Amino acid sequence: MLPGQHFAPRYALPRSPGAIPLWGAAAAAMLLALSPADAFAQDGEAPGVDTAQELVADQPDPFEMDEEQEAEVVLDLDTRASPAIPERNAAGERQIGFEATELVYDQDSDTVTAGGNVILRSGDQSLRADAVTWNRQSGEIVATGAVRLVDEDGNQLFSDRLVLTDELEAGAMDNLLLAFRQGGRLAAANGQRTADGDILLERAAYSGCAVVDADGCDKTPSWRITAERVWYDAETDRIRFSGAYLELFGARLLPLPGLTIRADGSASSGFFVPDIGLTASNGIELTDSYYMRLAENRDLLLSGYLYTEAAPMVSAQYRHLTGTGAYQVTGYATYGSRIPLSDGFANSEKDFRGYLFANGRFQLDPNWTFTGSARLASDRTFLRRYDISREDRIRSVVQAERIDDNSYVSIAGWATQALLVSTPQGQVPLAAPLIDARYRLQDPLLGGTVELQANTLAITRGSGQDTQRAFARAQWDLRRLTNWGQLVTLTALVRGDVYHSDENDRSPTPSYRGLPGWQARGIATAAVDVQWPLVGAFAGGTQTLTPRLQLVASPAIRNLEIPNEDSRAIDLEDSNLFALNRFPGYDRVEDGVRLTYGADWQFTLPGWRVDATLGQSYRLSDEPTLFPDGTGLNEQFSDFVGRTQVRYEDFVKFTHRYRLDKDNFAVRRNEVDATVGSDRTYLELGYLRLNRDIDLNFEDLQDREELRLAGRVAFARYWSVFGSAVVNLTDRAEDLSLTSDGFDPLRTRLGVAYADDCLEFGFTWRRDYIRLADAQSGSSFRLYFALRNIGL
Repeated sequence: MLPGQHFAPRYALPRSPGAIPLWGAAAAAMLLALSPADAFAQDGEAPGVDTAQELVADQPDPFEMDEEQEAEVVLDLDTRASPAIPERNAAGERQIGFEATELVYDQDSDTVTAGGNVILRSGDQSLRADAVTWNRQSGEIVATGAVRLVDEDGNQLFSDRLVLTDELEAGAMDNLLLAFRQGGRLAAANGQRTADGDILLERAAYSGCAVVDADGCDKTPSWRITAERVWYDAETDRIRFSGAYLELFGARLLPLPGLTIRADGSASSGFFVPDIGLTASNGIELTDSYYMRLAENRDLLLSGYLYTEAAPMVSAQYRHLTGTGAYQVTGYATYGSRIPLSDGFANSEKDFRGYLFANGRFQLDPNWTFTGSARLASDRTFLRRYDISREDRIRSVVQAERIDDNSYVSIAGWATQALLVSTPQGQVPLAAPLIDARYRLQDPLLGGTVELQANTLAITRGSGQDTQRAFARAQWDLRRLTNWGQLVTLTALVRGDVYHSDENDRSPTPSYRGLPGWQARGIATAAVDVQWPLVGAFAGGTQTLTPRLQLVASPAIRNLEIPNEDSRAIDLEDSNLFALNRFPGYDRVEDGVRLTYGADWQFTLPGWRVDATLGQSYRLSDEPTLFPDGTGLNEQFSDFVGRTQVRYEDFVKFTHRYRLDKDNFAVRRNEVDATVGSDRTYLELGYLRLNRDIDLNFEDLQDREELRLAGRVAFARYWSVFGSAVVNLTDRAEDLSLTSDGFDPLRTRLGVAYADDCLEFGFTWRRDYIRLADAQSGSSFRLYFALRNIGL
């Protein structure tokens, strides 16, 4: 080779990259040229291996990829390329593996140029470009043409031209796009990356929205943040903006001074977008919140509420994720006027008002779990007035549970606070402790299963009856399939109960009191249940008809001597038709001999499924029972109960539950729940009619007729209108205490909303028709706005 002559051979390198310091790249190229053993590569592809060109030729354009495609490309390159190369060699020098279809060495300028889909790798970092030029004297590396750099955290940087050091650290960049692993993109005209990974961008824009739609077409983000200057701190994973503005649909709307967000998509401290509303009870509402990220596993949300017709209110929510579980505590507080629920003269009084809510769950070990929830309101109407909850009572509970393959133990306590009901708080029970333990024995007797149970309960009232209960139960079940296909289940149950109660005369319902002092009873039940599935073709589909017959027998049981705390609100339904005891709870047990019969029918077609159930029971004795009139169980023949369910894929869901009078087939219970439509456009219908005529002196179960409607109609891709209504259809013929004409709206709502993958806003109107103490009836309006994927 003559002095001054350029040495510029071109080689197709094998797919397996080298593992040499970058400063050895030129020497390696020369060795390849001079070594006869590698001469086969001069004609192009190495035998039996893929070139780097083939490796990346089928990859999508990174500037047109969404987040999922980007992740797939990184995974594809990581898995298809050669094994990872250690980031440092024994001497501590960075090692860089490379692949390219050609290498060019310019002796005069002492530069090495790799071309043709170049891939550089070092540890968890990689770079892809059309061409990479390395200046051996300055150590500068320049990548050009569809550059994609993936750092050790999985973030991707796309650029037209990128300058790197010989440590594979990015320097100057032009026309760049930075795509963070957890979502979010930064685009800028130019930028600079320091050796420690920080990036300074000029004339930049950030958005957490996707830039392509589901069909792969380009899409303009709904919102973005533009800034004169942006700093990305690689160590803290934070992005700081200078001269930032929020743009919606291309229009600059709001300055954002001092804005800082997290690049990993997690939450960051800062103010929320305010909510604005108008309510009949409180007037104009203005709500804003400040979020404090205290640590990776703890945060605090502070909120303030201003009203034109009420005193200001504050709230705080603290959340903590621990090594064994999580808990949160939320509190509201204000000092303002209130009207007692029982005050018919609407006399207001000034007082502290508030609400405390805390809950949590902890997995103490693989078997033991502790859960707790505490709810306490200052008065009965606070939650309703400030639209926090519409519940008529709130409950607090603590519970420790142990579960394994064959046993279950629960130790719990329950407390209830009455709100929108007239029940005196002193009559509301406190249940603690409630202990329930069960153990299952496999194949102990004739191949069946035995379940052992022990249960104890203590109920205390401030001004009412107190009751303590303990029982032990053993139940044996044997299930067998006969040669003819019948499924037969044999059951035997024995139970012993011990009760103690005092102040029984304070219970307002005499039949619930029981006898004071200590009481005991024994219970024995035997049952046989036979089901016979019959399968066949029908109307192009498959149908299954399953007749069912059950015989249950129990001797006379001491029921009235025992206090009734948990066996109230009796009603015959399809869910308890074949239960061993149709009473809810444990305090009342159905005795005598009865025969229950019915059938299940199932029909399936492609996409369609229909299920139907119908049944009735017959008592062999005509003696009076504890079931009150109107429950459907008070005579020898019970009412008919049934359920029909129809489903077509995820488009149609229909459920109908009913109870028919055994004598005249009058509808005593009629309940319909139906949904038609998709997730974006749908109609929901709910209808309930109870015509039971239960004596209100015995059970507080009024007849009722109610209609519920809700729906949403989507249009223009991201827009929708929605609405709902709850209407009381009960008239005086069904409830003598009412003065309505049978059509009283209780609550209606209408609204319009916009929602895409990163922006949501809308306007809602709601009208409440019921006034309850200081919770006024009237119209409420609310305007809401939320940016998604911004980490606030």
